[in-house]
Amino acid sequence: MWTKLEQWKRLSRTFLRAQAQINSVSKRELNLLEYQSKEILSAGGVSVQKFVVVNNKNEISSRLNSFKVDEYVVKAQVMAGGRGKGHFDTGFKSGVHILKEEGKVPGIVGAMLGNRLITKQTPTNGVPVDAVMIAESVDIFDEKYLCFLLDRDHNGPVCIASPAGGVDIEDVAKSTPEKVKTVPIDIVEGLSQSKAKEIAAFLEFKGSIVDQAANEILKLYKVFMKYDATQLEINPFASTNKGVISVDAKVQLDENAKFRHKEIFEMESTAESDPREVEAGKFNLNYIQMSGNIGCLVNGAGLAMATMDIIKLYGGEPANFLDVGGSVQEQQVTEAFRILSSDPSVMLF
Repeated sequence: MWTKLEQWKRLSRTFLRAQAQINSVSKRELNLLEYQSKEILSAGGVSVQKFVVVNNKNEISSRLNSFKVDEYVVKAQVMAGGRGKGHFDTGFKSGVHILKEEGKVPGIVGAMLGNRLITKQTPTNGVPVDAVMIAESVDIFDEKYLCFLLDRDHNGPVCIASPAGGVDIEDVAKSTPEKVKTVPIDIVEGLSQSKAKEIAAFLEFKGSIVDQAANEILKLYKVFMKYDATQLEINPFASTNKGVISVDAKVQLDENAKFRHKEIFEMESTAESDPREVEAGKFNLNYIQMSGNIGCLVNGAGLAMATMDIIKLYGGEPANFLDVGGSVQEQQVTEAFRILSSDPSVMLF
């Protein structure tokens, strides 16, 4: 038998795991693919590379006929980092290719579309590639990191900047914290021209290009506010032969503002999500797939956590977290049972 202390430690570990799962549900954000983020930035006047998007192999020729550049960048569109170092389930290497020969582009795009890309940030079996972006390659002189996000510690938006772009910002913050600057922004006053120039100077832009960088920073902040973003990350924010450009972009929008940006939320891709989680979302149910075989359908997040605690205490493993909420209706309960029973790992008696 376990001692009281052992039981407490076991329950505490289970509680923390469950709390992490629940926190991931409570984050109401829309994640956009890179090309979708760039479409939003471009509409806001932000400088980005020219690009086209291919969604099926039959479109490749028509897209390339209207897109002629000196050098091409072909990028698989998935919501995961490390694409360049990844590989496909077919054995094809890398989700990012740079090439000058237009004739090789169709083969690269064809090798990506419809297959699964595996990177350090994806599940072990990878994620499906349903879109490929073909962009104009630019000569990058310097890579910077720039991000706007809502920060609880500062009770509002902040700008996080680093002259060491092109790499994981977490690594930079850990090894060289002096190269990361956090700038709080007054939600009423907004970002001033002078503050934008200070950020550009910290990013080590030189000479006349400082003003150009500052103007791009101001445009990015306006996009961040206009679309109720919770995060707008540019990495790299680069000095190039085409000027200061947002070379890669990641945008997250607050789902609570969906009513203001319906056209943006209609762009959401669910190809990488668990089908049961997607289905649950349609009925305002909070569902997270887990690794066990005991199904959990509970009314209230706290009770759900306690239920998983008890399951773990007696040596079981929850198959899911499914909170139907306090104002649940009959149809939602029906759908919850349907989703729960559709999981082949759940034991049915």
